[in-house]
Amino acid sequence: MLRVLLRVGLIFIAVLLVLRALGRMLGGLRDGVRGSGHGGSGRPPAPTPVKMAQDPVCGTFVVPGKALSLSDGGTTQWFCSESCRAKFSSRA
Repeated sequence: MLRVLLRVGLIFIAVLLVLRALGRMLGGLRDGVRGSGHGGSGRPPAPTPVKMAQDPVCGTFVVPGKALSLSDGGTTQWFCSESCRAKFSSRA
């Protein structure tokens, strides 16, 4: 009886190890880790920091280049919305 329990336990552990290995392989393929040029770490490269600009009307921080802008006398102001840009224009 003890032999049967030991064999069942060993088979159970072997099956778990195989399933874990398959899960890692399939998970890596599903996440696009294999061959993606991440240096084998399994993680994407860290994002490049972007300097944020503050909307002069409401104070919201925006990403320059993706936000609305208004250039005046060599300076550029960045805005979170058209309404903030309009309020700023009406002040000037």
